[in-house]
Amino acid sequence: MNMSLTLSSLFPVLPEIFLACMATILIVVDFLCPRNREMLAQLALFSVFGVLFVLYYQEPGLAFNTMFIADSYSFFFKVICLFGMLMTILLSGQYLKVEQIRQGEYYSLMAFSVVGMMLMVSAADLIVVYLGLELMALSIYCLVGLLKSDVRANEASIKYFLMGSFSSAILLYGITLLYGLTGTTDFAGIARYCIETDILKNPALLTGFVLILCGFFFKVGAAPFHFWAPDIYQGSPTSITAFMSVAPKAAGFAVIGRFLLMAFPESHQQWGPLLVIISLLSMAVGNIIAISQQNVKRMLAYSSIAHAGYALLGILAGTSEGYSATMSYLLIYGFMNMGAFGVVILMCSRGNRRESLEDYKGLAKSHPMAALLMLIFMFSLTGIPPTAGFVGKFYLLKAALAAGYTGTVIAAVIFSAISAYFYLRVIRYMYMDDPQEDFTPHYSPGLTAALVISAIGVLGIGIVPGSIFEWAARSLVCF
Repeated sequence: MNMSLTLSSLFPVLPEIFLACMATILIVVDFLCPRNREMLAQLALFSVFGVLFVLYYQEPGLAFNTMFIADSYSFFFKVICLFGMLMTILLSGQYLKVEQIRQGEYYSLMAFSVVGMMLMVSAADLIVVYLGLELMALSIYCLVGLLKSDVRANEASIKYFLMGSFSSAILLYGITLLYGLTGTTDFAGIARYCIETDILKNPALLTGFVLILCGFFFKVGAAPFHFWAPDIYQGSPTSITAFMSVAPKAAGFAVIGRFLLMAFPESHQQWGPLLVIISLLSMAVGNIIAISQQNVKRMLAYSSIAHAGYALLGILAGTSEGYSATMSYLLIYGFMNMGAFGVVILMCSRGNRRESLEDYKGLAKSHPMAALLMLIFMFSLTGIPPTAGFVGKFYLLKAALAAGYTGTVIAAVIFSAISAYFYLRVIRYMYMDDPQEDFTPHYSPGLTAALVISAIGVLGIGIVPGSIFEWAARSLVCF
């Protein structure tokens, strides 16, 4: 009977257990069949679809004495994380051949990192948050440095490890202060204690709260905790850069949302001004510095910082409309960013990665389909209708405006207009200049599928956005 109770209590964690087992199997298969690359990719795809199947039929529940919550909110973000893994697998086939990267540890580390993300988005306790965050981060540190012969990849991996370690230490110190004052690391317990004792104005509590948020802001790449992003995005394998720009960011925002909603639901006056500063600073740093970038991956890194600022607008609003707008925007961002990095991978060949903006000159004349795809994704990142990027920004700005943040919304619109310069510059190079060199992009089946999915997502959500936003709104019912 006790064994039955123990097994039933693990049902909420079944998707994480399944994916962890599949990650281990990937290592074994790579050891037994080291040259069968297609089998590893197929097994990784099976892992994603298997977890999605388990998630779909999973009932909401609690595990580990309410430290872990499987609910509609976590389901939404787990789908985004798994979507990031699925798209990365599709993007990776041709790229791994070009860069000659071993595939066993590649897919296995990616799966373990997603396990960490899934733990994070279901965490209702700061200890579980930290465990999931470290599992995610340690796996990505290794993925960033997989190109062992590349100096840039080695530098990026070391930088990311060192700065990630510092951010983890800051997060742990904040958790220590919060635990010392409230006697618990449980989100609901912290909220109860704050209400019962009126400790919200305690400087030590506010310090711990800010330190924890700083640790989270580092993971989502928000300014001024963004310094790692440009070098790591540029030095990492491009497929891993695409993965990092979508899945970990979604997991980080999921934790921020649950932490604020569950642990400090009545403290908007305390954390609202802080989010205003972080959001505006992220938009300013990301959009302004991106103007001077000549490397496409660095440009997309600063773009990622700016989009973190946009996504914070929904959380800043502190309303269900705001949270659902942020959730929807993160999914939309996944489609348009995966598509943009997919075109970067399409341009890549052995010995020439073609990451400079100069490499995109005349692309519309030599390879019109690649140029058209990049145009769609750049329009969406800018926020031009009828793409999904426009719809996502519209709902974020609407939620922030309804919450009374008129000045912040005006600033966001101005920064969005500034971003048009560096996004549309890529389009100008492609359509208004002559080709610099002749090359043949290789449309592998996986890469083609990823680009088609991204384009359909960007245009489909832009034209018919209702279902995504309704799904996000329904996911907040648990709160």
